[in-house]
Amino acid sequence: MINTFSDSKQIGVVSTFSDLVHTHFKGEMNALCWYRNLDGDFKEIVAKLSLKQNITEVSAEDLIALQLSEKGKIARQIILNDLQLLTDFGASPSLNLLKCYERDDEFDFISTDVYSFHVDRSPVATDTFLCTYHGAASDIVANSQAEQKILIPKIRAKLKELHDGPDEEFEDFLKENFFDLHYQLHENAEPVNLGLGHLWRLAVDHPKQEVLPCVHRAPRENDGEYRLLLIC
Repeated sequence: MINTFSDSKQIGVVSTFSDLVHTHFKGEMNALCWYRNLDGDFKEIVAKLSLKQNITEVSAEDLIALQLSEKGKIARQIILNDLQLLTDFGASPSLNLLKCYERDDEFDFISTDVYSFHVDRSPVATDTFLCTYHGAASDIVANSQAEQKILIPKIRAKLKELHDGPDEEFEDFLKENFFDLHYQLHENAEPVNLGLGHLWRLAVDHPKQEVLPCVHRAPRENDGEYRLLLIC
């Protein structure tokens, strides 16, 4: 898998947390991967956590309270270390036990849920960090292999039918409803799966961003399996 990451112009591969947070995005590169082969039993942690709703936030105290095997303790310490690294960096990481995200099926021609390929947007300079410890992992795709759905004539025409207002407010309507964040892949697109255990930093659309934001999506969950995901 490291060869797949290294061969991609979109992805930069680093070996330390410091390099992950201090390497600048440039050119086509809008995703950075701290590549890791993690030891530890993350499946045991998932099995011992309690899912209270479809997305349950897990605190450091919740992790520390678990009675774990030696392999489970190793996995727990890795997660706690990641949370601390990101917190010390100034981020606000969240560890989530996930059954599924809410689906957006209001329209049959466009979806704005996280299962759709999309980019993140922020009013301030920031990045998206994520690591999947267990379960299905997210995908990214090169910007050249995807197109904004609002630029596809058939979809744009249907969105104009939805818009109840003057033409000059149409672009604002698209942004207010997050339609402009979502992408459709080209037929020959080759998404890259982010894999397990790697800590990723993805470019976000913000006013000071110098590269295109990273197009990504949440995966379809595996039947009967929860995901354990760090994200911020």
